[in-house]
Amino acid sequence: MKRCSIGSSIGSVAIFIFLYLPMLSVAVFSFNASKMGLKWGGFSTEWYEKLVHNQMILNAAWNTLVLAVTSTFISTIIGTMLAIGMFRFPWSRRAMNKLNVLLHLPVVTPDIIFAVALVIAFSVIRYMTGLFELGMASMIVGHVTFQISFVALAVKGRLELIGHDVEEAACDLYAGYWRVLTRVLLPMLMPGIVAGAMLAFTLSLDDFVISFFTAGPKSSTLPLFIYASVKRGITPEIHALSTIIMLATICTVAFMQKMAPGAKH
Repeated sequence: MKRCSIGSSIGSVAIFIFLYLPMLSVAVFSFNASKMGLKWGGFSTEWYEKLVHNQMILNAAWNTLVLAVTSTFISTIIGTMLAIGMFRFPWSRRAMNKLNVLLHLPVVTPDIIFAVALVIAFSVIRYMTGLFELGMASMIVGHVTFQISFVALAVKGRLELIGHDVEEAACDLYAGYWRVLTRVLLPMLMPGIVAGAMLAFTLSLDDFVISFFTAGPKSSTLPLFIYASVKRGITPEIHALSTIIMLATICTVAFMQKMAPGAKH
């Protein structure tokens, strides 16, 4: 097997350093005893202790988790149903092209436009019904609206890989549609469904713009809390929070890689 050149190896190492050095710096300064600035004041775990007892951060973390889990659960179900309905129903070519455009539109639409559109829609609903004040419910709806497309696209890719032969073979063996769906199609779609759900969950955790426009006074999330804190000045407490989020993300990715089909245990 041909080895990579020295230049390629150095370039690869440089890219990894460029990607992970900022995150490593945040982790290092989360143990800095100095409260402000880049001056090292000694090693300390004080900021992690304060983080655990900061009720505002705990509430924001809980809101973030509830928002991500709920929106991911809803969008995964709807996105999977949408993908199956689109790519297992005999649509005409013209109709399928239009559906594909509609499916990709939330993916390419800038978040700020999406957020403003949601605010206007919620305002119209409140004007007509007097309901739907901005808060956790509006944030969940806002996240679901853009997560559905990502889930549907992931499941779509899996559907195209599977093809129609297995389902047709099951039907030839006198399996009804419900049995084909639950015993054949969904198990084979599970890698795509899990991938779409993980993508939706990650996007929900990271989202700021849509959360900012649809949040209520009691539904602050971690991205919103960090943004508000940064405007007052970055403290090691924010570094500690960012480090915990980064470690949780790394552990989740490592777990999913280990559990992925074909992974070596």
